[in-house]
Amino acid sequence: MQLGQAVMRLNKFLAERLGISRRQADNLIASGKILIEENGSKKAAVIGEHLDNNAKVWYNDKIVPTEVGYTYLAVNKPVSYVCSKKKQGKSPTIFEILPEKYQNLKTVGRLDKDSSGLIILTNDGDFAYQMTHPKFFKEKEYKVKLDRALEPLHQQMIADFGIDLPDGKSKLGLISLDKDRKNWQVIMSEGRNRQIRRTFAALGYTVVDLHRYRFGKYELGSLKPGEFEEVEKK
Repeated sequence: MQLGQAVMRLNKFLAERLGISRRQADNLIASGKILIEENGSKKAAVIGEHLDNNAKVWYNDKIVPTEVGYTYLAVNKPVSYVCSKKKQGKSPTIFEILPEKYQNLKTVGRLDKDSSGLIILTNDGDFAYQMTHPKFFKEKEYKVKLDRALEPLHQQMIADFGIDLPDGKSKLGLISLDKDRKNWQVIMSEGRNRQIRRTFAALGYTVVDLHRYRFGKYELGSLKPGEFEEVEKK
């Protein structure tokens, strides 16, 4: 799409080219950090603005390119790594295992430090939004190990009725993976912070291992811990 066509909202333009959400783009606009140059003069952008003919967009004293190439990266996050660019205490970040060319990507959702498995990174803000917003119902599958056998009544409570948590009801799909009832396949379409761990904890269980192997149409496949590969948009 050509910049001069004046058919794209500014926040969508920024989201696509900076790899951020539209809300984050609006925040940048509201903070006065985005400038629009027309006929050699610059002005601060405003919320809801559309790009006009021959306009140039400036951010951090640089022109935002009109063309963008999207990258989608699947990573098998090892345990003890965090999904942020800054270290949290002594915990390493997943960006430490990625080459320089992937350092501009952002994680699509998160896995907590003690969890492992599939995490997607991208610079496509719209894609990230569609993968994480609850209204799109992107299923995620995990293998979860508990510290003790899950009682049948508690299984029914979680799967059929849901568990009341401070941030809302949590309902998980559960399939037993062994006769000891400690290992479970967990299916969910939400993604609230540590939701699986908190759901089991509300009934007195501790999750001792949590591994995600599917996120929407993406599967971990043969990737080993710490490995990554570029994937196509699905």
